[in-house]
Amino acid sequence: MKRLIFLFLLSSPFALAQKPATVFVEAESFDNKGGWSIDQQFMDVMGSSFLMAHGMGRPVENASTTVTFPETGTYKVYVRTRNWTAQWSDKDAAGQFQLLINDKPLAKTFGKDNGKWNWSDGGTVKITQKENKIALKDLTGFNGRCDAIIFTSDPNFKPIEDKEKLTEYRNAYFGFDKNPKNAGSFDFVVVGGGMAGTCSAISAARKGVKVALIQNRPVLGGNNSSEVRVHLGGRINLEPYPALGNLVNEIGPSEGGNAQPKEYYEDDKKMAAVLAEPNISLFLNYHANKVDTKGGKIEKVYATNIETGEKVYFEAPLFADCTGDGTIGFLAGAEYMTGRESRDVYGEKTAPEVADNLTMGASVQWFSEKLDHPVSFPDIQWGLPWNEAKAEEITKGDWEWETGMGLDMTMDFEQIRDYGMLAVYSNWSYLKNHAANKEKFAHDALKWVAYVAGKRESRRLKGDYVLIEQDLTDQRVYPDGTAPTSWTIDLHYPDPENSKLFPGAAFKSIAKHIKIYPYPIPFRCLYSKNIDNLMMAGRDISVSHVALGTVRLMRTTGMMGEVLGMAAAICKEEKTTPRGVYQNYFPKLEAMMIEGVGDPTLPREQDYNLGGTLMEVVK
Repeated sequence: MKRLIFLFLLSSPFALAQKPATVFVEAESFDNKGGWSIDQQFMDVMGSSFLMAHGMGRPVENASTTVTFPETGTYKVYVRTRNWTAQWSDKDAAGQFQLLINDKPLAKTFGKDNGKWNWSDGGTVKITQKENKIALKDLTGFNGRCDAIIFTSDPNFKPIEDKEKLTEYRNAYFGFDKNPKNAGSFDFVVVGGGMAGTCSAISAARKGVKVALIQNRPVLGGNNSSEVRVHLGGRINLEPYPALGNLVNEIGPSEGGNAQPKEYYEDDKKMAAVLAEPNISLFLNYHANKVDTKGGKIEKVYATNIETGEKVYFEAPLFADCTGDGTIGFLAGAEYMTGRESRDVYGEKTAPEVADNLTMGASVQWFSEKLDHPVSFPDIQWGLPWNEAKAEEITKGDWEWETGMGLDMTMDFEQIRDYGMLAVYSNWSYLKNHAANKEKFAHDALKWVAYVAGKRESRRLKGDYVLIEQDLTDQRVYPDGTAPTSWTIDLHYPDPENSKLFPGAAFKSIAKHIKIYPYPIPFRCLYSKNIDNLMMAGRDISVSHVALGTVRLMRTTGMMGEVLGMAAAICKEEKTTPRGVYQNYFPKLEAMMIEGVGDPTLPREQDYNLGGTLMEVVK
């Protein structure tokens, strides 16, 4: 189903009439995306996915499609876009682009007007034929973005700015809310295709559970995908269940390291492992954004295709939130935690005396390549103010290029991601054009900058138990221990030196480590306290902010997923809930964890220590 060719004749946003005509075009549904990328990371906040020209300073190839108009004539044109650098600079704009009608650009240049998402007036265009090619022409390569385009012959038409009303208008126009499709019959629905969700789905499938795996990107792996490029950290195959981690090892890449070439992350290996399981139905590019609950249980999860807008729903007796953000739990009304708890809540010595909203941030990693000839980079005027003291004379940005601490990792995430990119571009432009040592970088070109930012922390869903610092440091092991966490308690804070140079807006972080011994995470941390049929694996499990510092590593979250799949099999066989597994069937789960679900014969090729500080477990 293509959103861009459906049209109504409207005299007002919701009333059907003969004339005048209004045509609504969704940019993400263009037939030919060209060099533009679909970005869905903020659709719950701004209302939609959109197309973005992520060219790293080089204009990308045009995106184009064909639009059928109901009649010829003169149309007003509106484009929903934003000037993403306006909140930091009043000089020009980074992401500028043109709208072409049958290869002729409108006089208006878009992406310059407003710092927030809004409808930019593009003037009028004379449509002389019903079939017309429209295209987006990137002018800068610096992340111009287009959500939608309206053509209207109604002189009184006013585009809707309010996000909720605009969503209603979209749904009415395209019929998205009319009869969403049933995605199928499943025993277990896993939302989120990172390492935690992918391992949950495969583990359950290998135990005879019929699984739906929903992922809102075109690839699996989450932070370990080629879109984000974070290495797998943490240890596998530890006591008390050394078979846990075999599946993580089976689907994980053989190479390690952050911010490396795309092939290091072996997206195809993860995809092939999922597609090889007949019990898994994979739903790529579907964003879960609505939940129906009844009596403390999830009945349905709804998801929207980020390209076509198609809506589907999933029914099952059991669900897993592996979104990282705790999105499904949040929508279902699950109890959750955000920010840092005060010291008196759990008695943690590392916790602050007063609770606050500080979270660990999100990384926008990047790297450059050395060429055999000089290469230029735009001398940008819209960047952050820069000088020799601020310049980072490096050719790669690793995990420590981290932003957003103290902001809301869900509602403010576009700003967080954009600031990370802005810091990269500002520094690189200075190195290439103004630095005292600019000749040192003459042959260097930006090769890759992440536009899908790697989050560390947002919501944490509360379970029957909340894991805390003392459990880890004092080895308070509980009888329902499962996947072992082995990384240090690794907490990130704004870099003090970077904070001096950029007061209130640091874009780099430091890490502080607290040594622990490998610790089996209680199963009670892996299911919701108040939503009876919801489990979770990943960084959204039931832990304090301090304890999150160790369990968030992806080998560890993958092992959590292995456990969830086993628990799902018990829930199906015994017709019980996750809490019922803990109360009545934990010995059965223990037996499964001892056996494992992955191939134990494969070599373990990655260095566990790569890219981070892993403690040596000695007294």
